[in-house]
Amino acid sequence: MIRLLIFLASLFLFGACASSESVPGTRAERIVSEIHNPASKKVLVACHRGDWRNWPENSLAAIESVIGMGADIVEIDLALTSDSVLVVCHDRTLNRTTTGKGLIAEIPYDSIQRCFLKSGHGVATSHRMPTLREALELCKDRIVVNIDKGYQYYDLVQRLSEELGVTGQLLIKGKSPVADVAAKFSRYEHNMMYMPIIDILKPKGQALFAEYLDTDTVPLAYEVCWSEYTPAVEACMKKVLAGGSKLWVNSLWPSLCGGLCDDAAFEGDPAAVYGKLVDMGATMIQTDRPELLISYLRSRGLHD
Repeated sequence: MIRLLIFLASLFLFGACASSESVPGTRAERIVSEIHNPASKKVLVACHRGDWRNWPENSLAAIESVIGMGADIVEIDLALTSDSVLVVCHDRTLNRTTTGKGLIAEIPYDSIQRCFLKSGHGVATSHRMPTLREALELCKDRIVVNIDKGYQYYDLVQRLSEELGVTGQLLIKGKSPVADVAAKFSRYEHNMMYMPIIDILKPKGQALFAEYLDTDTVPLAYEVCWSEYTPAVEACMKKVLAGGSKLWVNSLWPSLCGGLCDDAAFEGDPAAVYGKLVDMGATMIQTDRPELLISYLRSRGLHD
């Protein structure tokens, strides 16, 4: 146990302390360099399921759109077909996002390819559900890929990412115990970046955060979720930043960010929403309104 914890601590500390003085060449490498630099005040923009307001969520077109906007990270979700093909989809079923029906785990890939993706309004489009391979090929060297729902497929993703040469630009997150992550990472020479999700107002989230602190394990970043900004939330964020990790927050809906959400920024003053998140120390923000967030950050010189 102790050896595993030391392994993980050294892995994460190396990432957190890596220098960004020598900025690599590709766009994805420059973004990765920012993730590895806890001292940077630049704010990285992560797009939730791509540009789903204008294209079907998790589609290749939605990913291409946010790359064009200048976003830094695209968040995607994974599902596994009955014949072991990783596809990009948030749900366990086809029902909501496609013209098909049924559990993805019980359907072969060729059958899924006969379905069409739906728009955010539930209208069928000409787009089809991409495989993870297709998504990673599109993103290679262009944008960091955050795999949200997919840690259970780590081994499959790892093999594919090594084949495509994109392991270093993948950020995967989860809620697993520190030792479990260490054991998984120890099996590979190269690993994706890893970020723990901390629901800091919930007992399991508090316990996981305490485990990281108690083992002196310093991840590149923490995703901190909170429904109300309390002293406990403030203390958590201060410890994240003081420990040398970046702070990732979600402006997607009120229960994840104490009401400092995209809709509030869109309907009111972006500075009163995004400005507060930045003032809290957030340097990674996941959004459903990337154009609005990028525009605000650039007005403050916080985004390239």
